[in-house]
Amino acid sequence: MAVRIKPPSWRSSTRPGFLWTVQRQTRTPHQRHWTPKQPFSSFPRLSNHQPPAFAPYPEPVSGAPLAAVTMPPKVTIYGTGGTIAGSAAGAAQTTGYKSGVISVGELIKAVPELSKAADLNAKQIISVGSPDIPEGLLVRMSQQIQKELDSDTTQGVVITHGTDTIEETAFWLDLTVKTDKPIVLVGSMRPATAHSADGPMNLLCAVKLAASECARKRGVMIVLNDRICSPRFTTKTNANSLDTFKAEEQGFLGCFVDSQPVFYYPPCRPLSHHYYFNVAGWDVKQGLPDVDILFGHLGLRQELFQAAVESDADGIVLAGMGSGCWLTDAGEAISKYIRENDFPVVASRRTPWGYVGGTKNYGLGDSCIGGGFLDPQKCRILLQLCLAADLGNGAIRAIFESNKPGPHAAALKFREFKIESTP
Repeated sequence: MAVRIKPPSWRSSTRPGFLWTVQRQTRTPHQRHWTPKQPFSSFPRLSNHQPPAFAPYPEPVSGAPLAAVTMPPKVTIYGTGGTIAGSAAGAAQTTGYKSGVISVGELIKAVPELSKAADLNAKQIISVGSPDIPEGLLVRMSQQIQKELDSDTTQGVVITHGTDTIEETAFWLDLTVKTDKPIVLVGSMRPATAHSADGPMNLLCAVKLAASECARKRGVMIVLNDRICSPRFTTKTNANSLDTFKAEEQGFLGCFVDSQPVFYYPPCRPLSHHYYFNVAGWDVKQGLPDVDILFGHLGLRQELFQAAVESDADGIVLAGMGSGCWLTDAGEAISKYIRENDFPVVASRRTPWGYVGGTKNYGLGDSCIGGGFLDPQKCRILLQLCLAADLGNGAIRAIFESNKPGPHAAALKFREFKIESTP
């Protein structure tokens, strides 16, 4: 059977009446091709005929947008000092160096690949070792980073920081900055002048993480030694080793392969992340609530708790032995003071990991607020924010108990607490 097919309109206009003829060819089932009745070589050459007359392209409309051009993501790097910006007398020296003597701009210049990873904006906040970072700076940092990430042009933020307190600053920011964009804290265990300094690679990884779309909705992250860590569960475990930050039970969020971030899980937050403290209206001049940490040990003098109270502490965290255990005599005195004064005391642990509840603690009974999975330094930060939000012991206990394991944690609703300075 022959089928007559009309050619395209331009061909019929140049050769009126010209028709193509094709024929269905007998074929086996596996052959599925149409073949022309006459070979292609017998068709007239198109080059012998006048080319069709095409209409010219219309002139572009004035003000019409040009084609989108892919721009590198914008990442802001805040410098605070620390070992990553440290300098020693010799390249083999990894202790006794001066922290925070190299500016964040110089750190960026030392890693040329950074310019390919993102469009960088560097800001030096402070240049100190991390133990000397003032607490008031944490409030200002939260306010500035919140404003930066509220901008449509900024993809993420990186903070160079000393490793001694990096987990505390990271946890603070995780509680006080509300954003889906990545906030990455990065440090190093060797000064910038050392052989095989780890700072440059850590910084490159941190910037690529902050510039990555897959890093969104994961909260604040810590980057060191090719690992991506959650500040809620990560702690520094070795004073000298590069492989110092661990999250023994909860694990890491991801790693780096060729400086590119690789996550183990889809974007998510810990079940205990149910609260956010809005510090936009907090006047840092008024300072943070004073919360002290008492370290449990054999022969602990019970007068130390009373000394902390008499020095106007607003709250106390107990770094207890085992799962928050305390000396019986000292614990009874603490429990009595809590009952009589409604004073906030959080029981935590001196061990690196584990859970501390608020009931039946050896030496303390049911008097204290359980720190859950948080270590003492993070319990202190959370208690400071609760006190600044003017929360009572019942509300504080409810916030800390959201760390308690169980199906109830998934059903908890996200809550926001606003902290404002009193006139």
